[in-house]
Amino acid sequence: MKKECIECGETFIGRVDKKFCSDYCRNTYNNKMNKDGTNLIRNINNRLRKNWRILEQLNPNEKCKVSKKKLEDAGFDFNHFTSIYTTQKTKDVYYFCYDQGYLAIEGDYYVLVKKK
Repeated sequence: MKKECIECGETFIGRVDKKFCSDYCRNTYNNKMNKDGTNLIRNINNRLRKNWRILEQLNPNEKCKVSKKKLEDAGFDFNHFTSIYTTQKTKDVYYFCYDQGYLAIEGDYYVLVKKK
């Protein structure tokens, strides 16, 4: 069955549900469709990755205490994290970047932890 590629307009023969004449046209079309959110998502993922690396570097033994200044000097962004965990007993709020977490404690210090 002859069809027209929805990206380039070329005529091609293929399955009834085929929309593109080639992988190139399929990729080009999908990249155009997803372009709007791509930069935003890429920037957020880069910030999350940077935060994770900082936490991993400062916390080699799965639990330690660091100052807020040390985190900020390393370029840590407190606005980006992947999840929040609140303990049941003490209601402490841990913020996580994937498996690396932190908890604010008194005196501008943070406890860094690693999920097991």
